[in-house]
Amino acid sequence: MTAAPPPVAVDPAAVASVQRRTVWVLSLGQVLGGLGFGATLSLGAVLAAEISGNDSLSGLAAASLTFGTALTAIPLARLARTRGRRLALTSGMVLALIGVALVVFAVSIGAFPLLLVSFLLVGAGQAANLQSRFAAVDLATDTTRGRDLSIVVWATTIGAVLGPNLTGPGEALGDLVGMPPLTGPYLFTVVAQLLAIALYLTMLRPDPLVLAQQVVASAPRTGEQIAKPDHATAARYAVFAIAAAHGTMVSIMAMTPVHLTHIMHGSADAATLTVIGLTISLHIAGMYALAPVFGILADRLGRVPTILVGQVLLVAALLTASFGQESTVAVTVALVLLGLGWSASTVAGSTLLTEASSEERRTRRQGMSDFTMSMVGAVGAVLAGIVLGWIGYGGLALVVSALVIATMLLSPLGRVAQGLRSGV
Repeated sequence: MTAAPPPVAVDPAAVASVQRRTVWVLSLGQVLGGLGFGATLSLGAVLAAEISGNDSLSGLAAASLTFGTALTAIPLARLARTRGRRLALTSGMVLALIGVALVVFAVSIGAFPLLLVSFLLVGAGQAANLQSRFAAVDLATDTTRGRDLSIVVWATTIGAVLGPNLTGPGEALGDLVGMPPLTGPYLFTVVAQLLAIALYLTMLRPDPLVLAQQVVASAPRTGEQIAKPDHATAARYAVFAIAAAHGTMVSIMAMTPVHLTHIMHGSADAATLTVIGLTISLHIAGMYALAPVFGILADRLGRVPTILVGQVLLVAALLTASFGQESTVAVTVALVLLGLGWSASTVAGSTLLTEASSEERRTRRQGMSDFTMSMVGAVGAVLAGIVLGWIGYGGLALVVSALVIATMLLSPLGRVAQGLRSGV
């Protein structure tokens, strides 16, 4: 049991000021954290295929990354609950930094198992990035919860889109300092992770979760704007919607670099890597760039209707990927739509999960949600490699549509909580 926070005098205007500052600090942290995420997305599958010598094992890179995110999601959430967001976020970043160093070492000695372990540790950084969106709404109110969460999600765009496009310059820089092939871009990742750690340690004060606990305990009138009564059914649906969208996205995205390699030159040459980097960059832009739009929609239209908007976008993505699988342009368009669908589902689903959970249950459910979505993504990435070899990229897109259909059919469960902005 966590000890009750000490009583404090609460000034609502001061709390609102802390919330605004917290959103901007977390946003800058997401810019830096996104650099590592983008580089791993664009290079992970290629590195796994090169080191293992087997394309069917390429999906294990994304699987390891997402499994690492799953393994650290709940421990980081527990750490946040007991010690605050600041320590939890920095701990995730430190583990990721160790992982990046091990990625370079694993490639240098050609050790495939060590490479997968390295990606597990990098996944801790992604767990911290995911937790940032929840940290952004620790102090948020009903009218701005979706917007505040989406601003932090949007901030990832800059680093995550820039990351894959640093492949060329990073590789050139890596050659100059004698790094193994395809690992040069991680030089930028190391610098970005160090800056993110310093930012959270020095600027995330006061800690938003600790302050939220104090407000709820000491100032009921202000606290009721931050935390609502518990609605377990709506919370469970939110967890499902987030996980299903993530599983859909990871399954297709993880196989795209390998698929593009096959339909182009059949090898990871410079031209192919450029196309892969551009495609992944546009996909990540879809994931994050319009997040504020979906956040505003979630606040005004409702959480569940916005989740359903995401499902429509995912259907469009899967159909485009299936019927346009031989075209690099069609695949790129599909990846952008895939990112948009993920964004709408994740922003609205995360907002619904937060407001459907009482203050004492929020952090635990948030950690469980990140664990679930990451496990679904990890399993999806592994199975995607098998399905890709069996019925191809287009067939894979049709198979994962089952997750989208299930999210649509279960949507009434998200509407059951009276008083939630989940839609009418």
